[in-house]
Amino acid sequence: RSEQELKEEEMELFTQYYGQWKGGGAGGNPSYSNIPRFYYRLPAEDEVLLQKLREESRAVFLQRKSRELLDNEELQNLWFLLDKHQTSPMIGEEAMINYENFLKVGEKAGPKCKQFFTAKIFAKLLHNDPYGRISIMQFFNYVMRKVWLHQTRIGLSLYDVAGQGYLRESDLENYILELIPTLPQLDGLEKSFYSFYVCTAVRKFFFFLDPLRTGKIKIQDILACSFLDDLLELRDEELSKESQETNWFSAPSALRVYGQYLNLDKDHNGMLSKEELSRYGTGTLTNIFLDRVFQECLTYDGEMDYKTYLDFVLALENRKEPAALQYIFKLLDIENKGYLNVFSLNYFFRAIQEQMKIHGQEPVSFQDVKDEIFDMVKPKDPYKISLQDLINSSQGDTVTSILIDLNGFWTYENREVLVASDNDSTADVDDT
Repeated sequence: RSEQELKEEEMELFTQYYGQWKGGGAGGNPSYSNIPRFYYRLPAEDEVLLQKLREESRAVFLQRKSRELLDNEELQNLWFLLDKHQTSPMIGEEAMINYENFLKVGEKAGPKCKQFFTAKIFAKLLHNDPYGRISIMQFFNYVMRKVWLHQTRIGLSLYDVAGQGYLRESDLENYILELIPTLPQLDGLEKSFYSFYVCTAVRKFFFFLDPLRTGKIKIQDILACSFLDDLLELRDEELSKESQETNWFSAPSALRVYGQYLNLDKDHNGMLSKEELSRYGTGTLTNIFLDRVFQECLTYDGEMDYKTYLDFVLALENRKEPAALQYIFKLLDIENKGYLNVFSLNYFFRAIQEQMKIHGQEPVSFQDVKDEIFDMVKPKDPYKISLQDLINSSQGDTVTSILIDLNGFWTYENREVLVASDNDSTADVDDT
């Protein structure tokens, strides 16, 4: 055969095999042509052009989504239309609207608002009004909240380098760092403190939203929790001192945590040894518990850095929260069995008894304390306490305090005396 015929045969075979490889051709399953493609391979690191194309297409997509949201002028127009179509009679000072007028406003408000004017949303906001109306203010706040959530989702997605719907630690750090200049309550922060502030803020997100320590958090989870609300609360220039003190993300709170870290660091090497950490809080954490902290947590030459310290603080300051209980439970589970038994409870409580002797107090019987703990938790297995048992009991903070902190145990032991003294002091105030 001639060279031309060989080439034609080669091309024919190539086309046939290529068609089969792509899922087509005579050998392919007929259903292949009906099933839509659902898997798209991510470009590899060396496929620069494909990566760039993907980034650009994502940016265009997010811009388009951003344009679909209501801007300030459109929100003002919506408020004007709602106010104009309010339905009488007025009950108190709250303006109301019935379903008929609600639909009229939906027709006039424009295509962007169409998604909000549905029977489902009206029914969701309908309460006990005798005329079957909803509050105009409640509906408008609902729209504002939805717009804000979508804006924030788009804003966070811009930092999602992988484009998979989650943020890594570095992505969230970049987001918060660029957010700082827009928060008036952080105006007083020195730029040299920015990196510590960002680390402090990011740790709260990852401690509570990444319990498996995967190093990434879903954007949906960030939007669903209240942390972003707390962070963006710092836009309020009139924020009260009390609100600032209870807000983890405020400047006073971040400076308090970092200041405590510096005060504990007696040798000024930027790290905490076990001896330095033992002075944390009231200085009554047991040595056995601190040993477990340094065994289980990430350390450098036996010393703890600021990031590990933040996890420690978040766990001890939020002992009612499941993520904090998970952190402490892992330390208490010395045999790594997934439950606490009489042995592990006794192991930690012995240290409390030793501290009581040092302070001249009469040691309490372990049997009594063990029985009280099991009575409080009421575990499914009468001999084992699982993490879920601890969470379900709503007594996790009390149980962990009894086992790791002399001050926590003393507070529990004297709870009746403390309640009585609180009542007495309240009565004295009432008398005066």
